[in-house]
Amino acid sequence: MYCDFYSVANREDAIPDFFKALFSEIKLYRQKPLIDSIDSIFVGGGTPSLIDPGLMEKLFELIASFVDLKQVSEITIEANPGEASLESLNAFQNIGFNRLSLGAQSLNPDLLKFLSRPHEPKQIFETYDNARQAGFENINCDLIFNIPEQSFASWKNDLNEMVNIEPDHLSCYSLTVEKGTELYGLVSKGKVSMPQDDDSFQFYDYTQNFLADNNYSHYEVSNWSKIDRECVHNLHYWRIDPYLAFGPSAHGFDGKTRYSNVRSIDGYVESLLNKKLPISFEEKLTKKNITNEILGFGIRMAEGVDLNKIPKSHLDQLKMNIKKNESKWGQFFCKTDKYFSLKSNGMRFADAIAVDLMI
Repeated sequence: MYCDFYSVANREDAIPDFFKALFSEIKLYRQKPLIDSIDSIFVGGGTPSLIDPGLMEKLFELIASFVDLKQVSEITIEANPGEASLESLNAFQNIGFNRLSLGAQSLNPDLLKFLSRPHEPKQIFETYDNARQAGFENINCDLIFNIPEQSFASWKNDLNEMVNIEPDHLSCYSLTVEKGTELYGLVSKGKVSMPQDDDSFQFYDYTQNFLADNNYSHYEVSNWSKIDRECVHNLHYWRIDPYLAFGPSAHGFDGKTRYSNVRSIDGYVESLLNKKLPISFEEKLTKKNITNEILGFGIRMAEGVDLNKIPKSHLDQLKMNIKKNESKWGQFFCKTDKYFSLKSNGMRFADAIAVDLMI
């Protein structure tokens, strides 16, 4: 309905070949310098919790052959409610996963249907309880607001019920209309209307205040955590750190070049059978690109933009842009010689402010 990520359905027949290809891709990267500095692993892409734990164990054995897993502080697996039994979660926890990210999205059954999510609200709590029983001490739950027909009372209820079960981390995303999705078609044809900005701001402002009152730290525009439960893996993305990525449609960054793999499972498998990396796109970043990425991601974090990371050739221009926009956005940001960050009331304008400041 709303997500433009790559996904396939009913391809269980492809799982063996997919894992052979995945193992081959990882082996092709094992000599890369980035391997030595890995401190987080994220197994995502939708429903990895449906995979046979035996296959996942073989994946970890391969990774452990060249990565010291004792140095990896955070190992996350994604799961959808109702698709991860206590038995499988026990197995994943024993393999080495220590963080679960649960795609709850909403606790309202009508909104779940609108979002084309197959689970019921009760399954969110069942899967969460299973994860706690399995020994997961770090659990994230994803929630979505700004959904058509979503009432403010419904969103307040979602937050209240979530806080009551005390997840360690909450990601609260505003629903956006992505081109190519079913939602985009409905909105374009006038069959669905998205909430007005004032309504979205009301939802967001309430979320900030409510979660702060319940001891969640707002460390990134859409992310809140308990003490020391920030997502280590996502922080690497937002700090423009290098990272490796494997699988169809995976996106990686080696510190200089961004790349993405082919979207098709068949194309991915075929490429690796021929001992070729399945890369379909590469972009070497210029200093201007790097400056704008550091700004665009950094401004979304509470820690702000580390100006020492800005290439010297663009630092003066960025400072000039900040000064030029003080009359428009100054009430929403703070600046020193070393850092530039948004105040709490500026978080909802992060992307707009970043666009105005970019080189």
